[in-house]
Amino acid sequence: MKNKFKITGLYYKVQDYKLRKYLNIRKINSLIKRPDIMVIMMNPGGSKPVDGIDNNIIESEAIPDRTQDQIMKVMKTCKFEYARVLNLTDIREPKSQKMFLKALEMDQKGIPHSLFDSRRRKEFDSLFIKNVPVIFAWGVGKELQLLAVKAIKAIGIDNLIGLNKEGVDWAYYHPLPQNYQKQVEWVEKITEALNKSTKQESV
Repeated sequence: MKNKFKITGLYYKVQDYKLRKYLNIRKINSLIKRPDIMVIMMNPGGSKPVDGIDNNIIESEAIPDRTQDQIMKVMKTCKFEYARVLNLTDIREPKSQKMFLKALEMDQKGIPHSLFDSRRRKEFDSLFIKNVPVIFAWGVGKELQLLAVKAIKAIGIDNLIGLNKEGVDWAYYHPLPQNYQKQVEWVEKITEALNKSTKQESV
């Protein structure tokens, strides 16, 4: 799968915090210039640039992970060529509890670590592509509620794609649950929803 796509991201630092503004997943040899699908997830986890430079002003090649494999499977089946991943928070931290502590620290320092923060509206407008399918897939942990609600408000669309947790309007299941069968189901259900949405738009 990985040899069919090129993955790049914009990595940066604020003080001692390592962050990622966005991730682009492009089909190799694709000629399209703008993403044809958007994906919103929790945070960049342990994502790292291949060149090891944490404060780039341009995109650098990124080391892919298993979550991105899930997105690539959906892209391949649905024939999308270029996905952009944005996150509820830019903080690069694989352990969620540490990530939330860093988010709290940055909030207290007045550092806007979320692209969906109103102080970063110009960045959001330049990176979020309108009128393409949008997958919500950040998880269902209660700690995410404030960040998730902020993202939903900033994006402001109704025709989103995602596996919503029943009875919790802001919670959407992550692409890589621990159970393998649920990983397969996530890809199948998202693919089905995207195909259905595409057919409805073409009618």
